[in-house]
Amino acid sequence: MEKSTQPEAVSSVLKVFSILQALGEQKEIGVSELSQRLMMSKATTYRFLQTMKSMGFVAQEGEADKYKLTLKLFELGAKSLEYVDLIDLADKEMRYISEKTNEALHLGSLDENAIIYIHKIDSGYNLRMQSRIGRRNPLYSTAIGKVLLAERDEQFVRDTLQDVEFIKHTERTLENVEQLLEELARVRTQHFAEDNEEQEPGLRCIAAPVYDRFGHVIAGLSMSLPTIRFDEQRMGYYVDLLQTAGRNISLQLGYNHYPA
Repeated sequence: MEKSTQPEAVSSVLKVFSILQALGEQKEIGVSELSQRLMMSKATTYRFLQTMKSMGFVAQEGEADKYKLTLKLFELGAKSLEYVDLIDLADKEMRYISEKTNEALHLGSLDENAIIYIHKIDSGYNLRMQSRIGRRNPLYSTAIGKVLLAERDEQFVRDTLQDVEFIKHTERTLENVEQLLEELARVRTQHFAEDNEEQEPGLRCIAAPVYDRFGHVIAGLSMSLPTIRFDEQRMGYYVDLLQTAGRNISLQLGYNHYPA
């Protein structure tokens, strides 16, 4: 592997996964044995092991030459499985709403100081929101972001957004954390959130929370539609669809006390 013709970054990734695989095949292994097995220099192997150790993926007993995997990879895998289950559960509910409304549906979760879309169903109309799974959007200007923050305490909200610039995407965008905290109080009371042309001009979004078995909001389920198709008289119907879906998903995740 030392003479790999792969670009440096790709070669490094391959080396990391080779080390992980080798460590996964036995309980613990020394640097010399590992470097021989992977055909890497001892210095290179040691450097990668120390980096992986600093990140918590590898442990070293005292000053011994033996290294082993920690449970961090297991934790990451468990989180991944959790979201696979969540997406599977949400997909059925989202498709039902899609059949009823023909509008775009999104499932989003908290990713540091933003939301990230983890599942979506496109609108059946030509005029629709452009989005993709994996896209990040601000917490302060999206309906999903608001439901993700609404159940958190004030300090968490302030800490999460302390380095976030409140960009005025439209004239309706909230301008600071104080305005957002006022909005979050309303979200907690009504158990749904709105984005009324705050992220994009001409776009309305409504979102309801999804809870895990411990009663923590782990995702937001939203409907997005252009203002020219938004009917204020159908607002209650849209909210009911989203909250029913949120309740059904939460119930299957083990939470029986959905607030709506």
